[in-house]
Amino acid sequence: MLRIINSAAEKYRGAIPEDCWHDPYMSANELAGEIGASVEFWGAELDAALVGVMGVQQVLDVDLIRHAYVRPEAQARGIGGLLLARLCSQRSRPILVGTWAAATWAIRFYERHGFGLVARDETANLLRKYWTVSPRQIETSVVLRKL
Repeated sequence: MLRIINSAAEKYRGAIPEDCWHDPYMSANELAGEIGASVEFWGAELDAALVGVMGVQQVLDVDLIRHAYVRPEAQARGIGGLLLARLCSQRSRPILVGTWAAATWAIRFYERHGFGLVARDETANLLRKYWTVSPRQIETSVVLRKL
């Protein structure tokens, strides 16, 4: 999982503000912390190899899509969409996802799969309520809601 997350996260280099980027993008300890915080990871295989991961986390009254990544060489094959559809079909509560505002490809991906951007004034409130992120990340992120 960690290899997929870190290799796919390279696409975000430059979209994530330099003061928020770090190498590796996610450490083994951070991944363990996410699992410890009840992020439930799902995976997708292609030819018996794990090629995609996506997490979901129940927070208060919503479900958050977390850490959605597909191995770079397996992208554009519908794997992310399949994972997202599977996770969403298992949920009955509102579903939110946050991403970097400059990651326009990620925003378009979620929009193609039935999510809509939340108004800017509501975004900051949602990020403070449901995520643990820095003020800088709040300033440079967007939230999308499953419609």
